Amino acid sequence: MPTNTLTFRRATPDDISSMSHIRLAVKENILSNPRIITPQMYLDYLDKLGRGWVCENAGHIVGFSYAAHEDSSIWALFVLPEQEGLGIGKQLLNLATDYLFGLGNDQIKLGTTPNTRADRFYAASGWERGEMKNAKEVAYVLHKPENYPI
Repeated sequence: MPTNTLTFRRATPDDISSMSHIRLAVKENILSNPRIITPQMYLDYLDKLGRGWVCENAGHIVGFSYAAHEDSSIWALFVLPEQEGLGIGKQLLNLATDYLFGLGNDQIKLGTTPNTRADRFYAASGWERGEMKNAKEVAYVLHKPENYPI
């Protein structure tokens, strides 16, 4: 699949099966119970509880992100393993954070598995690493930049 045809857009209900496939294909941050994330949850976070985006490469969905507006968090950010390293995750994260900051939030939070590529990705992207949220997740916070457009 060529890597020069990346496009980013809002996710739609038609994208849910592809997003679910990507979520289950990851090599880290694997769901202990794949049934825990339901198609209804993907649907609810499209508009009712947040907003979602996808990245297409040559017409195929290769990554997605979701922002949850109720608690100003990143609900999901996943890229197919074979598409990592192309800047897809960074752009999907930017779409989600821009959305949440645009709603007036001063900070955004998320949780990820410690000592993973995601853990290193968020730290390298300027997120502040916090304490362990529980036995399996470390907390991160991103503060709105002072120069962020109002």
